[in-house]
Order: sequence, then structure tokens, then C-alpha cells
Amino acid sequence: MAGSQRQRSHGNAPATGQRRIGSITVMVPASHPPATALAQCLDTLQQQWQRQGNLGALWQRWPTLAGPQLVPHCRPLRLQGSVLTVGAAPGPWLQALQYNRHQLLGSLRAAGFAVREVRLTQHHPVTQPGLAAEETAGSWARHPSRVDVHGMATCPGCHCPAPAGEMARWGSCSFCRRQLLAENPVSGSPQ
Repeated sequence: MAGSQRQRSHGNAPATGQRRIGSITVMVPASHPPATALAQCLDTLQQQWQRQGNLGALWQRWPTLAGPQLVPHCRPLRLQGSVLTVGAAPGPWLQALQYNRHQLLGSLRAAGFAVREVRLTQHHPVTQPGLAAEETAGSWARHPSRVDVHGMATCPGCHCPAPAGEMARWGSCSFCRRQLLAENPVSGSPQ
């Protein structure tokens, strides 16, 4: 009886068993439940986040909820209760999100988020340098009008100083090239 009282007095401690070895009684810890797979643990955690209105779960699912066109230009900022505040880049992106607000709300609800209202605000997202930025920088580095890269020369058409890269590419400065294209668009095809 004293042993059963000891087990009850620990309250939250796991129930232990007793094992008898000869004349000695040994306390044996209760068996542990079977291990749960990591993927199942992560799924359970994600579901709990969604039920509790956690912004982390929303961030994780945002690319599929907002769609590939809106994702680079908008992001969830706050989730307070059942009100989601989404920041969008100014101009057409804010307007596009305004038009698609009800579709976004439907996507959120279908994904299990308890959102009743989507509020929009202008937000200037920090852009991550990507492939487009690298391509633009590379294009500018090779541009024929770069004086610091190609140096200066004199245009044979107007005899004015102009970037040497323009002379190498078109045989004249960009102003003379433009005038040639305006006068004879067929023979002066762009390179």
C-alpha cells in the first residue's frame, strides 16, 4: 500500500512498475511511447501553428497562397487574431493585390488559416539581388557608351567627342547612329 501511495504522490511523474528479483523489489520506469517520425512531428507543428494563427506558418506557405506573380511584390506583415495585414509594393502591385484580395482570402481559408479579413498597406520590400540584377549589371558593364571602360574618341560623322565603344560598335556616335536609323531604317539595322 505504501508503494501505491508513493506512485500517486508524484502526480505528473510517469507511472512506474515494480519488479521482483529474488527477495528485492526494484522500481522499473514505465515504458516509453514509440518514437514518432520527424516528418509527422513537423506536420503536427505546422498544423498547430496554423490553428494558433502563427505568422511563421503563413510565411512558409505564402509562395503557394499568393501565387508566383504576386509573391515577389507582396508579403504578410502582421497576423493579429483573424486579421492579416499584407504589404505590397506601391503602384500596380498594390492595385493587383486589391483586386485579388477575395481570392487570397479564399486561398488562406482553404489552407486552414482562420483569417476573416485581409488588410492591405503600401510596403517597400527589400529586393534580393537575383538573376535579373546580375544580368542588368553585366549588360551595363559591356555597354558601348561607358566612357570609363572604353575611353573617348572622335565621331567621324559629326567630329564630336564620343565614347570609343560606340565608334567600335556602330562606326559613329549614338547621335549619328540615331540619325542614320531615322533617315534609312532598312540599311541601319540595329546590332
